Amino acid sequence: MKLKHSSPEAQGVASGQMDAFIRALSRVPQMHGLVVLRHGAVIADAVWRPYRREIPHMLYSLSKSFASTAVGLAVHEGLLTLDDLVIDHFRDEAPKRPSAHLAMMRVRHLLSMSTGHAEDATEATMRSRTHPYRAFLRVPVVHEPGTHFVYNSAATFMLAAIVQRLTGQTLVDYLTPRLFDPLGIETPVWDSHPNGVNFGGWGLYLRAIDIAKFGQLYLQRGKWGRSQLIPRDWIADATRAHVDNGSDPNSDWNQGYGYQFWRCRHNCYRGDGAFGQFCIVMPDQDAVVAITSGVASMQSVLDAVWKKLLPALGSAPLPPDETSEQGLATRIAGLAAKPVRGNARAAIERSVTGRTFTFEPNDATLHSVSVDFVNDTFTYRLLAGGARRGTRSIAFGRNRWVEGTAVLGRPHEYLAAASGAWTSERRFELSVCQLDSPHTLTFGFDFDVEAETVRVDHRINVSFGPTEPATITGRASR
Repeated sequence: MKLKHSSPEAQGVASGQMDAFIRALSRVPQMHGLVVLRHGAVIADAVWRPYRREIPHMLYSLSKSFASTAVGLAVHEGLLTLDDLVIDHFRDEAPKRPSAHLAMMRVRHLLSMSTGHAEDATEATMRSRTHPYRAFLRVPVVHEPGTHFVYNSAATFMLAAIVQRLTGQTLVDYLTPRLFDPLGIETPVWDSHPNGVNFGGWGLYLRAIDIAKFGQLYLQRGKWGRSQLIPRDWIADATRAHVDNGSDPNSDWNQGYGYQFWRCRHNCYRGDGAFGQFCIVMPDQDAVVAITSGVASMQSVLDAVWKKLLPALGSAPLPPDETSEQGLATRIAGLAAKPVRGNARAAIERSVTGRTFTFEPNDATLHSVSVDFVNDTFTYRLLAGGARRGTRSIAFGRNRWVEGTAVLGRPHEYLAAASGAWTSERRFELSVCQLDSPHTLTFGFDFDVEAETVRVDHRINVSFGPTEPATITGRASR
């Protein structure tokens, strides 16, 4: 089964209202990709340049919904049950005398984030490169499992480990013939722990259209074409609320939690990942929304879906509207992330172009930098080794994006796009978009010609930690 493309009107949506929805999303900084399905047809497929449709995107915790699906398939194949005790799958790593609550923890509690932990066990679990299961099983289980919700990515990692122990395959290998291949999802990548287990709770990279296909499969209760890829009863069970997670009626994080799916307002459900990775399923409207982004406020994205898109999903086809359809096509074709804005040139360029500035050891791991304003190239050397070893360069555009590759802020090379401009007579700002992730790094270079120094500050648009690290000072090499 291939997804067909359709005009919005043929699926009961006015192109003008879809245009209004995309305009609302565009007001949220750092939108990357959008696919909207209605009645199984693609009615909007948008990307904000320099991001590209064909580049798989880091999903963060949206990965959890795929991990949950693997567990559901393993249950269907008779490899385990939801009532299996967790410690029974890790007898080699479990405490000899487990606490009463740990002894009660079942697979369903890992799925519903109701393990009984008082706080997220992920940091404690991931701290161990050799015995992460042992580390997880030693985190105090304060509450009776099933009674207390705590968002806990380590629980999903343990599910990934259980599946791998039972099947001899990683999650991505197990799901490839059962899910990814039938959906036409090509060569998915899932990052792994040093022990070889896919992280489960994060680490999967997919395109927005792949996310949309996954949501459509769930909307169709596991059926894809003539094949029942996922059991219907698993779909129903995984997407209903199993544990209460708050009482705010206006928060989409307080509507109940299923098996690695969030319940939403308006009788919808979703998988989501940090900084705005969404797979929103709308059963009453027969619609799916897939979004990739790098946003600080995920609720603002969902609010745009409820306020602008939800009311536009009509119950019957609309007459063709070629003018509005063309306007929507023009809107989508023109979508772009804002490059760095400022002056294209500055008089100081002649004095600093190509000069290498070296730093003392710093948290940014920068050893040295050089900006060539003749060839519009940023050259850097990092303190770290491995794939980040040696001197590297990336070209940048003046008030526009230029694509290249980088290793800044990541352990491995990635596709990137860079843009730079002078924001004052002595300050040059450079942004580097990681095209496969939510993250954009922005460097500010304050040059002091007389002192032969440069002060460099760098910030990141979204992060689990600080977004604005301290400024470092580099000195010109003689």
